Amino acid sequence: MPSEGGKVTVQYGRDRVCFVSAVPDPGFRTSTAQSDPGTLMVVFTSDDHRSQITATVVPTAQAAVRETRL
Repeated sequence: MPSEGGKVTVQYGRDRVCFVSAVPDPGFRTSTAQSDPGTLMVVFTSDDHRSQITATVVPTAQAAVRETRL
């Protein structure tokens, strides 16, 4: 899943999302959080931008990208 801050790769299972990799673009830092096995969030942050990628299997396997100017 590409974003302005970098690219995330995940693997979807029937009831979980597995983190594979996160490659930030130059100038971005990376953080990850997994609140439960079915939802994974990766955030790329720079001095003036934030890209948030949320991958989930509920109700179906999907990902959403949210771009925010700081």
